[in-house]
Amino acid sequence: MECEWKPDEQGLQQILQLLKESQSPDTSTQRSVQQRLEQLNQYPDFNNYLIFVLTKLKSEDEPTRSLSGLILKNNVKAHYQNFPNGVSDFIKSECLQNIGDSSPLIRATVGILITTIASKGELQNWPELLPKLCLLLDSEDYNTCEGAFGALQKICEDSAEILDSDMLDRPLNIMIPKFLQFFKHSSPKIRSHAIACVNQFIISRTQALMLHIDPFIENLFALATDEEPEVRKNVCRALVMLLEVRLDRLLPHMHNIIEYMLQRTQDQDENVALEACEFWLTLAEQPVCKEVLCGHLSQLTPVLVNGMKYSEIDIILLKGDIEEDEAIPDNEQDIRPRFHRSRTVAQQHEGDGIEDDEDEDDELDDDDDTISDWNLRKCSAAALDVLANVFRDDLLLHILPLLKELLFHPEWVVKESGILVLGAIAEGCMQGMIPYLPELIPHLVQCLSDKKALVRSITCWTLSRYAHWVVSQPPDTYLKPLMTELLKRILDSNKRVQEAACSAFATLEEEACTELVPYLAFILDTLVFAFSKYQHKNLLILYDAIGTLADSVGHHLNKPEYIQMLMPPLIQKWNQLKDEDKDLFPLLECLSSVATALQSGFLPYCEPVYQRCVNLVQKTLAQAMLHQSQPDQYEAPDKDFMIVALDLLSGLAEGLGGTIEQLVARSNILTLMYQCMQDKMPEVRQSSFALLGDLTKACFQHVKPCIADFMPILGTNLNPELISVCNNATWAIGEISIQMGPEMQPYIAMVLHQLVEIINRPNTPKTLLENTAITIGRLGYVCPQEVAPMLQQFIRPWCTSLRNIRDNEEKDSAFRGICTMISVNPGGVVQDFIFFCDAVASWVNPKEDLRDMFGKILHGFKNQVGEDNWRRFSDQFPMPLKERLASFYGV
Repeated sequence: MECEWKPDEQGLQQILQLLKESQSPDTSTQRSVQQRLEQLNQYPDFNNYLIFVLTKLKSEDEPTRSLSGLILKNNVKAHYQNFPNGVSDFIKSECLQNIGDSSPLIRATVGILITTIASKGELQNWPELLPKLCLLLDSEDYNTCEGAFGALQKICEDSAEILDSDMLDRPLNIMIPKFLQFFKHSSPKIRSHAIACVNQFIISRTQALMLHIDPFIENLFALATDEEPEVRKNVCRALVMLLEVRLDRLLPHMHNIIEYMLQRTQDQDENVALEACEFWLTLAEQPVCKEVLCGHLSQLTPVLVNGMKYSEIDIILLKGDIEEDEAIPDNEQDIRPRFHRSRTVAQQHEGDGIEDDEDEDDELDDDDDTISDWNLRKCSAAALDVLANVFRDDLLLHILPLLKELLFHPEWVVKESGILVLGAIAEGCMQGMIPYLPELIPHLVQCLSDKKALVRSITCWTLSRYAHWVVSQPPDTYLKPLMTELLKRILDSNKRVQEAACSAFATLEEEACTELVPYLAFILDTLVFAFSKYQHKNLLILYDAIGTLADSVGHHLNKPEYIQMLMPPLIQKWNQLKDEDKDLFPLLECLSSVATALQSGFLPYCEPVYQRCVNLVQKTLAQAMLHQSQPDQYEAPDKDFMIVALDLLSGLAEGLGGTIEQLVARSNILTLMYQCMQDKMPEVRQSSFALLGDLTKACFQHVKPCIADFMPILGTNLNPELISVCNNATWAIGEISIQMGPEMQPYIAMVLHQLVEIINRPNTPKTLLENTAITIGRLGYVCPQEVAPMLQQFIRPWCTSLRNIRDNEEKDSAFRGICTMISVNPGGVVQDFIFFCDAVASWVNPKEDLRDMFGKILHGFKNQVGEDNWRRFSDQFPMPLKERLASFYGV
């Protein structure tokens, strides 16, 4: 080996000086340190100095040495491929020699450095690393063993995939049995490392572990009551993962495991309790849950309920003793990024608004966002929620006796947890709860004015979970008192209560829809007043409440006095926000709903809003082009700006219809859409197809010249793997065909086969099936000769997917198409005629001429087969179908 590298004394002093300065709290010092570090990276042996300080300079204090190692780690991350060979060899050998440093901080730093080098593709180029670390595990010296294990644990976390691949000659076959030996080690720290290493390989069902699964499980059981919390936590974590991947191996021991997890969920150490509590969440997803857990419900229920109380730490962190904070500005770090849900076009169904399967956004994390996001309280509540869905009303036997005590408890913390319990079981135990609601709802409405803010905020959430029932009762009984109190809470002097009330009110709006119309003036008064009162974070939630209100009451909002109240504050915010401000997202979403509801009432505000949306799309596309051509020079844009802008343009087109025509004529929106429709990001394409459909309906004269360019793109996006993209492309094709008429003919071949394939796919989501059926029907309506030959391949799923949609224009044109195709190819429907009869009967009142078309086909078929055959055929019909066809069509 070449002679040992030695630092230059002056250089060393300079670097130590720098390391000292970088620990200074002053930002300008920090900045100059950053610049000097950048400059030093030009010198090839700078990294030698850093490793020297970490491993050799024992005279320095530990924080400085550790910092030197962390700076080196960042350099490895950024430029390892440029290190000269001599330097990287020196670093590697120093790391392996010092993994057993007497200081835990230095050992950990060396371990981090090792795993960083390893994950730079260096596990292959550092063949002696794993054998050496495994050898060091057998060292008599505790520090060496612990340091090597710490490094191995980090490598297992960072490089699990490579460790289990052929690239390295399968080292896990040796490592896993080796780790298992250490489960019985005398040091708790080492036992904990050993389990943590093996745990990395459970979820991926790594072969080397599956071969030793039984000894692994036995060893876990042996450590079940270890005195070290970290070991108990890792045991719980292992059992939770095994529940997902090797339930078969746990089943014989299930009774004991459940008893054990019950104890651990009450562990003195909150981290252990939290890991254990995950067990119930995971178990609830397994089909065996009901049978293995039913005997333990009476023990488990009180444990979960008890875990739902705020801990003393929570209350301190939540500033639970500060009641009024509305005047304190928000800390910008606390504001979570919001995710925009792009537009998806869906059909209306009988007896409801739009079905929204994705809308599960009221789960249990609405109540206390700001504490460390996941804690025992939330986990217990989530577990109770999923178990309520598994056991339904059987759970109530165990919950109700507890609830009585909790809900009326004098201590607020206990009462608060009872209200959370009531909300958590709302979905699963709804049926069984109904008899108690007439008494409980008024009690909860009273709790809305409790003197503790944390009680008021959880009560908002729990009431929102029962909104569906409240709305099903006569409005004066519960809806009106609830709404009155909830609106007061929207103006609460506590920010957390404002937030909870706004979210709860949005849920109530979705459930109540037009029931709210009589109270609109009163509601708008409150929401507009909140504008002047709210700090930053809650403003974003307020936009959502206003948008949901517009969605819920629709055109009832279009009254001059309401517009006068609502639009000025919205437009004022709109003018204040800069184009790069993320607060535009919720505001644009809100305006999109408002524009759709107000329709002509939005006209005075339309032009500036339209212009700005087009600009946002243009800016984002331009930025994306720059980034693509010079990625080092230009950052990638945040495409959400473009997505939200496209969605608002859709809202304008839908709300304003033909009046948007002049705006489209004066802008380059179609050129921009052509680019958006080919964007790599699915959500951008999804929103651009929605806009294409809306502009097709609103002002087809501007879209028509582009159809030859657009149709091939639509054809390539009929990929059902991307449900929403496919759904919106399908819908747009249908809208285009209605406008094109027979001129659609050259494009049929580009899309028909994919559409027929989608409608026959198993497990296709309902919305996509319905839109596909409507589009196939519309294509057949305008080009029956092209589509009718395929009738037999789609008629059956076509009929079953459209029988549940409301009568509307889309359904009308689709059924006209089917009738036209049947007249072209009657043979295509014969085998599935009963499905056609059923679909026809789903119409409540079809237009006169469509009804005649139906009648013609039904009578034609009856005459074709003759009386006797028809009677035999119609005897298979369920009674309602028989009666309906007889009374409507006389067959």
